[in-house]
Amino acid sequence: MDIKVPRGTQDILPSETAKWQVVEELIRETCRVYHYKEIRTPIFEHTELFTRSVGDTTDIVQKEMYTFQDRGNRSLTLRPEGTASAVRAYVEHKMFGYPDQPVKLYYMGPMFRYERQQAGRYRQFVQLGIEAIGSADPAIDAEVISLAMALYQKAGLKKLKLVINSLGDTESRVAHKEALVNHFEPHIEAFCSDCQNRLQKNPLRILDCKVDRNNPLMETAPSLTDYLNEESAAYFEQVKEYLNILNVPYEVDANLVRGLDYYNHTAFEIMSVAEGFGAITTLAGGGRYNGLVEELGGPASPGIGFAMSIERLLLAIEAENNTWEDLATLDVYVIAMGQAAKKKAVELTYSLRQNNITAEMDYLDRKMKSQMKSADRLKAKFVLLVGDDELEKQSAMLKDLSTGEQQLVPFNSLLEQLQNNLTTQLEEEKND
Repeated sequence: MDIKVPRGTQDILPSETAKWQVVEELIRETCRVYHYKEIRTPIFEHTELFTRSVGDTTDIVQKEMYTFQDRGNRSLTLRPEGTASAVRAYVEHKMFGYPDQPVKLYYMGPMFRYERQQAGRYRQFVQLGIEAIGSADPAIDAEVISLAMALYQKAGLKKLKLVINSLGDTESRVAHKEALVNHFEPHIEAFCSDCQNRLQKNPLRILDCKVDRNNPLMETAPSLTDYLNEESAAYFEQVKEYLNILNVPYEVDANLVRGLDYYNHTAFEIMSVAEGFGAITTLAGGGRYNGLVEELGGPASPGIGFAMSIERLLLAIEAENNTWEDLATLDVYVIAMGQAAKKKAVELTYSLRQNNITAEMDYLDRKMKSQMKSADRLKAKFVLLVGDDELEKQSAMLKDLSTGEQQLVPFNSLLEQLQNNLTTQLEEEKND
């Protein structure tokens, strides 16, 4: 039986995981600097969590969720996104009672959506999410957006575009909803069945339709910015002012609509404008979700956040031709010639690893030439050769593969010598 990986999923092999680890470490360090703390939630939740928070008119709920009945006949769903779970945990564990607000969280892990596989888009994908819950200050909106931009910039991306919009408060959206219904209703039969179903429930979602995006009525649809009340307009102006203070460049797009029902006020997307990146340019998206905590049973606690795909980040890095050199370098490759030397090599390799020096050795009893080729393939910085002659002298031959220089080093000073050599090499690389 020829069993392969399920459609829409992928195996990330050791040759690629080094890239993931670099990106994940960059993310964790950036979140630490911004003082966001990690939260880990279950991979599956009660289905009602997503229908109530994400919205039953969204594509995610209607078409993309992996939902199943467990043995207790409970409806459970593999999480399609992370905000709902984070907010559920916020409410369940009464994090709104923490003395320090807002509560600033991040999470990184697999999400699941049944959608057509495309470049950088999978049915199981890894998502980073940022949530700041407990503040209605427009300055926190700017902080969250700046954090997202900082992550991409630290990853070496330069060809980025930030687009922002305001979805307004409840009053503004009610007025805009009425205008949208009046605009689309006379011709709604020309739209897809999804749009027809959304007309009365959530006409704003019609503007996000991929099927009818080229319908002329889309171009002439009432803009939400024209229906912002004074409070919503003032809030949006403050967000833009803070972004200007932070020197975060942005464009205002009145047609930007996020695909989840819980968004209000600030909405934003970050896109790659690198040549050849692909038709789908969005890297990250997010916005404010005042009211979501109340929807899930908590007290009034405004929040804002964003989500980004790690897979698409890696694609964007490659699109800008950023290299991944030296991600999997090895400090030392230990070569043993003969069975007696092999026993010493096992001891030395273990000792080096115990002192945080990455070390590898041969376990196939190959000849020296083959072992040297392995050291080159693994990008080893040094080779440590042990044979009968070296054993007799209680020493090992240490060779610098970058210069070809080699020296005989006694076993009792080998660790110190290697640490000094590695430090020197690192300083030279920094100076270069």
